[in-house]
Amino acid sequence: METPQTALRSEIAEDVSLGLCEHPKWLSAKLFYDDEGSRLFEEITRLPEYYLTRTEAAILRQHAGEMIELAANGSAEPIKLVELGAGSASKTTIILEAASRTQTHVEYFPIDVSSAALDEAGTRLRSLLPQVRVKPLHLDYDSGMSEVHKIAGRKLVLFIGSSIGNFEPFEASSILASLRRNLAPGDAVLLGTDMRKSSRILIPAYDDARGVTAAFNKNILMRINRELGADFNLQQFVHRARWNAKLSRIEMHLESITRQCVAIPDLDRSFYFAKGETIHTENSYKFTPPMLESVIANAGLVREQTWMDRRKWFSVHLLRAAESE
Repeated sequence: METPQTALRSEIAEDVSLGLCEHPKWLSAKLFYDDEGSRLFEEITRLPEYYLTRTEAAILRQHAGEMIELAANGSAEPIKLVELGAGSASKTTIILEAASRTQTHVEYFPIDVSSAALDEAGTRLRSLLPQVRVKPLHLDYDSGMSEVHKIAGRKLVLFIGSSIGNFEPFEASSILASLRRNLAPGDAVLLGTDMRKSSRILIPAYDDARGVTAAFNKNILMRINRELGADFNLQQFVHRARWNAKLSRIEMHLESITRQCVAIPDLDRSFYFAKGETIHTENSYKFTPPMLESVIANAGLVREQTWMDRRKWFSVHLLRAAESE
């Protein structure tokens, strides 16, 4: 019988083989989030260059009560909060505190692929907000969607942190549409989106002076070494962050600084890299209002309210699963 660990390794092998066989080479961003990757990402969110987390947190602190009230839509039924890609749930505390002020019973379902992140979030939340019932779900996005459907009662699904920006626009709509199919009419989604701005602000956010983002990017190679027995030499790759103005996205790459061959025994093959050749590891789309409207409308959700910071760098949207026609 296949164990969960064996299934995960098989999935990793399939993703790596698919991406490295293509030209240009790429790797799925799903590979970032092992325990070390999750830890490094949490460190990134505290960097001075990484404006996203603190800007979104400020929006939530200012408007969390209103967000909860609008999500309830006049119903006295307690709202159950579900979070996709919860991580350490640091910003979520703001929303849970707001819910606790108006609800006697607050239930929170954090969904994440990292068990370590879920454990950390659960421990911290039980200490800070003992009145909140934390029910972690160790799942990826796809599995998490179907689990949302099983949670009874009125729900507010948190999809914050601009995680939606890591997907191609058509994929973003598809993910939100899948979420919509697993919601009941009247359920709501709180969606965080990073907005388009100057590359002078964007590039440092993804290529910080301390090199934490570089370590995060390179960790994907370390994970392949560990999981598949590969012999990537991390010193032979450098982190690159590029602004693609045409597609309105930051791209993260790993560039080979020399001509080299990397063996991956578990795939029974080797991969050749030219000097200067890159592996495309992640995109982070920066939205314009028309891009957002298209993604949301194509998902079959209705945008009821938007909150932004004064510089309009970041936006948080309350979306509604409307009544079926």
